[in-house]
Amino acid sequence: MERYAWKAIVLDGKLEEYKKRHDNIWPEMVEVLRKAGIRNYTIWNVGNELFGYYECDSVEEAAKVQAESPVVDKWNEYMKDVMVMEMDPETGAQPLMKQMFFLE
Repeated sequence: MERYAWKAIVLDGKLEEYKKRHDNIWPEMVEVLRKAGIRNYTIWNVGNELFGYYECDSVEEAAKVQAESPVVDKWNEYMKDVMVMEMDPETGAQPLMKQMFFLE
């Protein structure tokens, strides 16, 4: 099992809308995440900051499945008016965060 974490910013005044959209996540988006092997996916918030975490068998495979999905492209377009997420120009995904501590 591998772990993946990301961070983003919710635009001012858009936190309630961000939450609403995730409370009503599209079934086809959930299907892509499951196809990518993603599980135990959680997103936290403080102020305008978001922190997401998930587990998967392969971060590389999860990124590949998402990158090839038109559903993910459509979701990202849908979300861009409520949040800003830094993207790595080489991978097209969020920059990989380095794990600094782990306690099992």
